[in-house]
Amino acid sequence: MQLLDQQYTATPFYGVKKMTHFLREQGYPVGKDRVRTLLRLMGLEAIYPRRSFRHGGAEHTVYPYLLREVNITQPNQVWSGDITYIRLLRGFAYLVAILDWYSRYVVSWALSLTLESDFCVQALKLALREGQPQIFNTDQGKQFTSVAFTEVLVGKKIAISMDGRGRVFDNIFVERLWRTVKYEDIYLQGYETREQAERGLTAYFGFYNTQRYHQALEYQTPRSVYRRTVTV
Repeated sequence: MQLLDQQYTATPFYGVKKMTHFLREQGYPVGKDRVRTLLRLMGLEAIYPRRSFRHGGAEHTVYPYLLREVNITQPNQVWSGDITYIRLLRGFAYLVAILDWYSRYVVSWALSLTLESDFCVQALKLALREGQPQIFNTDQGKQFTSVAFTEVLVGKKIAISMDGRGRVFDNIFVERLWRTVKYEDIYLQGYETREQAERGLTAYFGFYNTQRYHQALEYQTPRSVYRRTVTV
């Protein structure tokens, strides 16, 4: 599963056949049915990197996508949230992050062993202590379409935007963040427990926000860009 996750991050367009071939080349004599089962368990789907744990329920409200042709010119104009999978020694955990699009600043994050909406709501409330966006964008996952999550945004009069199904590039900045976090931290550290992941990610996101230079930011750090021009 760790190898599948790494390869998926590198080549999200690989389907079951290519993933099976990849694992066989790594020395794992697996069949297509086994690979298909593991990918479903992890919530990974080829071509469109949407995860099965994103799909909302019929009782949840889905909002339109508001960011087509929107020019992002300042911090707190657009935030987005997303969830990714982390393989542990026994089982797996889910990581949610809230990102400011202009500065690439990770405003908050949270880790959970389940996919209940609580940890996403926790991350949102923590982020709102630091600022408030004009628009908040997510996918159509049940965590983000839940009443518990959306009522926080509605109460703050924040416009809610949601990606179209399978439209991973609607939320491209968070997808890039996941690639960075996985290759620079998660795959290198190989966290075995949630506690280890909590400690390691706390250190990594501190580094990411305050020390990691971004070419897109003219080699400034996300925090310096966010703080310099932020208005709440």
